[in-house]
Amino acid sequence: MQMTRERLEGYQKVIKEIKILRLELDDMITTDSGLGHSVIFDYRDGFPRPQAVVGFDGERYDRKRRQLDKKEAEAAGVREWIEEIEDAVVRQVFKLYYIDGCGWTEVAKRMGYRGNPDYPRLYIRDRYFKMNNIK
Repeated sequence: MQMTRERLEGYQKVIKEIKILRLELDDMITTDSGLGHSVIFDYRDGFPRPQAVVGFDGERYDRKRRQLDKKEAEAAGVREWIEEIEDAVVRQVFKLYYIDGCGWTEVAKRMGYRGNPDYPRLYIRDRYFKMNNIK
């Protein structure tokens, strides 16, 4: 998987979408929100009469399930890519910023660069991006 800044920056959004999709799927199964209706034609009288048919909307459920699987795979790919970073300091900066969602001030504080919140961003993350041609 080719990693980009865009994919890393979008990780938190993907995690939020996963939570929402899980809630929607659970809601579809446990409540009436999973019900859908369709119109069929009844020909018993010799001419078509529209009739409503109500039932579980399996197509919508499957579509949401596929979206959830895709988002979970994307999130897992980002986490695996970060775990494969060899340098422990760089890996920790990436975990704190992208996975935990900490701001740069918090990352600097946790990494011991309290006086300079730009150090982890400029000298650790950006240098790693430049060395590995990540755009």
